[in-house]
Amino acid sequence: MELLDGHLIPAVDGVAFGLLLFVVAAGLSLAFGTAGVLNLSHGTLYAIGAYTGAELSDGTWGGLALGLAAGTAAACVAGAGLSVATAPLARRGHLAQALLTFGLALIGGDLLIQFFGADELPVRVPEALDSSVSLLGHRYPAYRLCFIVMAVLLAAFGTWVLTRTRMGAAVRAAADDPQMLAATGHSPRAVHTGVLAAAGALAGAAGVLGAPIIGPGPGTSENVLMLSLVVVVLGGLRSLWATFFAAVAVGEVQTLGVSVAPELAPYLLFAAMAAVLALRSRFAEPAGAGAAGHGSEAPGPDPVARLRGLLAGRPAGRAAAGPLPGRKRSPVWPARLPGRAAWWQAAPLLVLLVVLISLPALLDAYSISLAGSALALGLLAVSVTILTGYAGLPTLGQTAPFAVGAYATANLADAGWTVGPVQIVLSALAAAVFAAVVGPAVIRARGTTVLMITLAIGELTGAVVNQLKSVTGGADGLVGFPATRALWGGEGMLEESELYNYALVVAVVAVALTLLVLRSPAGKLLTGTRGAEARMRASGHPVGRYLLVAHICAGALAGVGGSLMVTVQQYLSPADVGFEIAAFALLAVVIGGTTSVVGALLGAGLIVATRDWVAGSWPGHGPLLLGVLFVATVYVLPRGLAGLRGGSGGGPSSDAPRPPPAPTPSPAGKVSP
Repeated sequence: MELLDGHLIPAVDGVAFGLLLFVVAAGLSLAFGTAGVLNLSHGTLYAIGAYTGAELSDGTWGGLALGLAAGTAAACVAGAGLSVATAPLARRGHLAQALLTFGLALIGGDLLIQFFGADELPVRVPEALDSSVSLLGHRYPAYRLCFIVMAVLLAAFGTWVLTRTRMGAAVRAAADDPQMLAATGHSPRAVHTGVLAAAGALAGAAGVLGAPIIGPGPGTSENVLMLSLVVVVLGGLRSLWATFFAAVAVGEVQTLGVSVAPELAPYLLFAAMAAVLALRSRFAEPAGAGAAGHGSEAPGPDPVARLRGLLAGRPAGRAAAGPLPGRKRSPVWPARLPGRAAWWQAAPLLVLLVVLISLPALLDAYSISLAGSALALGLLAVSVTILTGYAGLPTLGQTAPFAVGAYATANLADAGWTVGPVQIVLSALAAAVFAAVVGPAVIRARGTTVLMITLAIGELTGAVVNQLKSVTGGADGLVGFPATRALWGGEGMLEESELYNYALVVAVVAVALTLLVLRSPAGKLLTGTRGAEARMRASGHPVGRYLLVAHICAGALAGVGGSLMVTVQQYLSPADVGFEIAAFALLAVVIGGTTSVVGALLGAGLIVATRDWVAGSWPGHGPLLLGVLFVATVYVLPRGLAGLRGGSGGGPSSDAPRPPPAPTPSPAGKVSP
């Protein structure tokens, strides 16, 4: 009984918190499972409802009803707008959706702060609910008990709508067989919009009703989104009741787990998420086993290529597709001349190198420091290019080995190991070992599952960073360690120009080695694995081994980037290795073209310039500018900067070797090479 008395209130709190997550996760599950939209702005929809409800709350029942109606309606409209925003990405897969919705989340978060302020808003509830009741001899807030009842009724009502009504049948049909739905006279597009609007309404209602539990403020949307993703992964996409029980379990871990096992609670949720995803992918057939490839997404129409084709007098759609069948290329086209083709591919790298060497003479000390940080982020982006563009494993967790390399360098410096090459080698080795340990959980999965597994690994690493204070400094980070020496016998580097030149040399060596490997037979095997996995497996190639080696090498390169970041910044905080940095690295890859190493470096430079340099002239609006960059990149550059040179992210203008052609069916029905 003493144990029950001691943990009763946290246990009931866990139920209330879990049911709040259930209402949010139900909308996220609806958007992903039915509309097929991986919505990373779902937490922002919750925040819209929370801020609106808090603003209209005045302690009366009328104020609560008005806030609930307004917050739900506002989030519903935002959800319908999301349907319009994601419509052009229908054939481009979940990676483009994730980047677009993350950009919209940055924009929405900035606008909410500008409108409602950066402080957490107080929420007033009716007097009848702003009291406590007796619960087994303990006093407990009446509002939370009321919320528990409402959430249970909502789960029952939602299950009834989905399973017993014509509307629910249309929603299920839209997820399972949209062609059959269209044949019955219903518009799949209208159902898609309605589903996203309903998902937004659920998030908004959860925000209004949950504001007294999780008050609206900075960081609320990110926290709600991450926990909702865990709930959706654990509960699956097929049953509201499975989502319901998963949400309650997550709520108990977040509240009761903290009081029972505080040292384990931060790791349990994302460890469970990674384990569930890894087990599902373990017992599922690999994506490439029955298809031509894996992890690749059709880039869709390219506005830049279309404009280029119109200016050249070609029909739309031929700009990126090359000459018509039977028509010879012009003899001046560089791809027809081997020497010119090699120069055409090497020219951007040489121009970039000249520009980078010239920067110390052109920029002030602060801008030079930013350029050094861009080189560190660039190496992280190149490691993401290896996994996303070459191995077909889109990742949102490459900041994990990046963090391992960064903290390894900081601790080595603190222990007196200040020689740069030693720090680089040991940090890369530590990151490679980390990548080898987590690699088996990643390489089996494909597509969106990879994104979720790597996200869970990144969040687990973040939890370790916050908890292992003796090594990482916790939330305060690390600062004050000795400066790095470029070589043995030298002095510690303190000037921005010295640090930049050191970072440039390391980055050039790392990128050169990466390009040599990617253009070697090993790189061709990796590209073949991405483009024709079934054929590679049938030919006896150990595809899993190739992917694991690629994962380890990419981890080592990310570790080098983390080491450079610490050397250039001379401090390290959890924000430097968090989810936002992972999203930035993935955006840099999309900006450059998923198989362009040079493009990834340019994308990283553009992101750092936008975040730290351009935003300096408009203080407080850095997230807004970055969000616009996310949205513009997804829409305008579906093939990245590589597409501006006539490539498609994997063509002549990119760094990727061509994969072997996929098998084609012969007239007799057999597969011919």
